[in-house]
Amino acid sequence: SAKLDVLGDFVEHDHLKSMRIQSPPQRLLSLRKRRESQLMRRCSLFTFSLLILLSMVSSGVFGSDQKDETSNPPNIVFILADDLGWSDTTLHGTTKLYRTPNIQRLAQRGMTFRRAYAASPLCSPTRASILTGQSPARHGITAPVCHLPEARLQAATREKAAPHLHATVPDSATRLHPDHYTLAEAFRDAGYATGHFGKWHLGPEPYSPLQHGFDVDIPHWPGPGPAGSYVSPWKFKDFDPDPDVPDEHIEDRMAKEAVQFIADHQDKPFFLNYWMFSVHAPFDAKANLIEAYRKRVQKGDEQQCPTYAAMIESMDDAVGTLLDTLDRFDLSDRTIIVFASDNGGNMYNRVEGVPPTSNRPLRGGKATQFEGGIRGPCVIICPWITEPNSTNDAIIQSCDFYPTLLELAAVKLPQDLSVDGRSIVDLMQGVSIRREPIFTFFPHNPNVPDWLPPGISVHLGPWKLIRIFHGSRDQSHRYLLFNLDEDLGERRDVAKQHPDKVAELDALIEDHLRSTRAIVPLPNPNFDLDKYDPNLEGKPAPRRTARMSAPKKIAGWQADHACRLSLKNKQLKVQATGGDPHMSFPLDSPWEPATYTLVIHLTSDRDDHAQFFWKEQG
Repeated sequence: SAKLDVLGDFVEHDHLKSMRIQSPPQRLLSLRKRRESQLMRRCSLFTFSLLILLSMVSSGVFGSDQKDETSNPPNIVFILADDLGWSDTTLHGTTKLYRTPNIQRLAQRGMTFRRAYAASPLCSPTRASILTGQSPARHGITAPVCHLPEARLQAATREKAAPHLHATVPDSATRLHPDHYTLAEAFRDAGYATGHFGKWHLGPEPYSPLQHGFDVDIPHWPGPGPAGSYVSPWKFKDFDPDPDVPDEHIEDRMAKEAVQFIADHQDKPFFLNYWMFSVHAPFDAKANLIEAYRKRVQKGDEQQCPTYAAMIESMDDAVGTLLDTLDRFDLSDRTIIVFASDNGGNMYNRVEGVPPTSNRPLRGGKATQFEGGIRGPCVIICPWITEPNSTNDAIIQSCDFYPTLLELAAVKLPQDLSVDGRSIVDLMQGVSIRREPIFTFFPHNPNVPDWLPPGISVHLGPWKLIRIFHGSRDQSHRYLLFNLDEDLGERRDVAKQHPDKVAELDALIEDHLRSTRAIVPLPNPNFDLDKYDPNLEGKPAPRRTARMSAPKKIAGWQADHACRLSLKNKQLKVQATGGDPHMSFPLDSPWEPATYTLVIHLTSDRDDHAQFFWKEQG
């Protein structure tokens, strides 16, 4: 394994300091030659001579065994945390409470990206983007609704909305379309063993990981979070806790299952997709860890939730288990590891009376278009490319992982495949690039602080523009412009001071929406300016609670969530007491097979859709 250390600045505008070049696998020779060709055209005579020397290293002139390397394609381990914020690890020096020594071990072995963006401020859209390389504007999953009963494979337009809303809100797709050629399918077709462990949230059967390229799916759970609890007894179907492990933590168990997968496939290439349940709600953790962190909380610290801190430690322990296993089987030198988060940190729930976390110094959190909602921790390890313990301030996004991993593994894609991400292999090598803009399409009205109406944002260099669809008084688009180099906390909107920059970036947004054929919000024909209060924008709607508990059943109907039922003049009245109210009519026993007709007369004081579902047996 020949190694050459090169010190100095050799390339105009591209500063390659302390660059360590190792003999790469044969699958990267074409990549190396292309990179070298691009650099040679821009280099001095000294650099030209140096790059010829590097080509000799890559070509095996110094004795590397190409045949042995090509017989071992790289393994891929993709670790995706859920709701882990930019300041929820020790990577950026922004926390005094949390401990993440194993994520720090990742950083010591690879490259930390300080401007890594999720494709969406919510989970399912980002997950679909990782697996397809496509923007949510293209694949159509724009909200975390993939656990709901209705199977909608494409986003759909809504024609109207409530009078206080400027724009309509499209209906998100609720399943990952089977036509997508996923990352797992590409690796499986290239001869890899593929395994998915943990959260999915892209649809139940027949849209589970098993139908999207994975040979293994544990615990085969379609829900938005862990079933019931992180600590056993949990409620996963057909996946029981280990009876010999009292109070078993789901991440300990998932890591154990992943270790077995590595052991079973250590002699052939594998793609291990470990999508953690942590640190999504429900908020619970190992009792001893909670008590230990309770003593560590400092007065005045914005991060002050001992339960959340304990959840982060268990998540970090699982990362350590995977690293130890790769080391034990001597696989680390030929394994690519990606660690990232699906969206920003959750600042808006309450746990023991305090917020779960803080994304300081970023503004906002999960479900918002501000930096705190889409910017998260990210480390990539590729032992023959990434400089250990290096950092990179270039912009990357979830869509980039798809083309990057396939390029590193020399897996070819169909020519007609639409991919919105770009390979970042050159960034991993320390080469500066002119980055194309990235887009965050989020056409929804989330009920959280810092919320914005349906919109889309674009990042280009230090600039970030947010278009709020039809958000002005006359229902033309409204804009927020920030210079993140000067205003990381997004407190100073400078759209009025830079109209030319707004026009430039908005043209990029329009091109993106057109090229992805996005289903976009429309001007609301019911909009009533008198019913719109701009002071409520960015503030959560007041919570409504029932003054008394509802009866268990009324006329056979069960109030399942966020509603209360009453009967008056032979009419069933349903009063919402929170978000997503729903009720059901459970049967004492199934009806006999026959043709049945259900007639419902429904009136409502809300201009919205109602849904009706039924369940069949046999």
